Amino acid sequence: MAILYTLHPTNPQKRTIEEVRDALRNGAVMLYPTDTVYAIGCDLNVKSAVERVRQIKQLSNDKPLTFLCSSLSNVASYATVSDPAYRIMKSLIPGPYTFLLPATKLVPRLVMAPKRKTTGIRVPDHAICQELLTALGNPIISTSAHLVGDEEMAPVPHQPEYTSAAELFDRLDKLVDVIIDSELELGYQVSTVLDLTDNEPAIARKGLGWEAAAAWIPDA
Repeated sequence: MAILYTLHPTNPQKRTIEEVRDALRNGAVMLYPTDTVYAIGCDLNVKSAVERVRQIKQLSNDKPLTFLCSSLSNVASYATVSDPAYRIMKSLIPGPYTFLLPATKLVPRLVMAPKRKTTGIRVPDHAICQELLTALGNPIISTSAHLVGDEEMAPVPHQPEYTSAAELFDRLDKLVDVIIDSELELGYQVSTVLDLTDNEPAIARKGLGWEAAAAWIPDA
């Protein structure tokens, strides 16, 4: 059974954050809230944990995994960010956006899209996520808590198969090691995905905040 931690949504308790951080460093997989939906995640640099996330989500190794970074400067360590991409990202983050970018060598192969060598990165506008990222010092895998198929980059977001936090926690209790409860209502809208891998940016999926992103995309 997973260990359940309750964290304040805007002022998370430091001691609890540190306990979760230590668990992640030791290979734990967690269920946690983001500024979009609840996500399954782990330390980006713990291979065994990333493999478990793939198993839980039933994702093959050719499907990329999104991960969270703390800031735009942190993103630049894990992705090649062109000047046009930088301007777009700076205007939108932190927020509910996933940016598809060319990956650097710091991104594990198990995470990126192997053929394109691209990766999906988010900078969340969420206190718990940001505190965990700061405490851990590494990016955190962020794949939504749907259990069947790969909806991460799908053009149309899937409907969730749970209707309450209690149901979601019960569903994943035996699959993850840590569950974080922010005691807020569940979010159901996924992030907007922006493809910034080419010279012409594009919206790959409309989600939260897509209208603001569209202002930067021709013909969006």
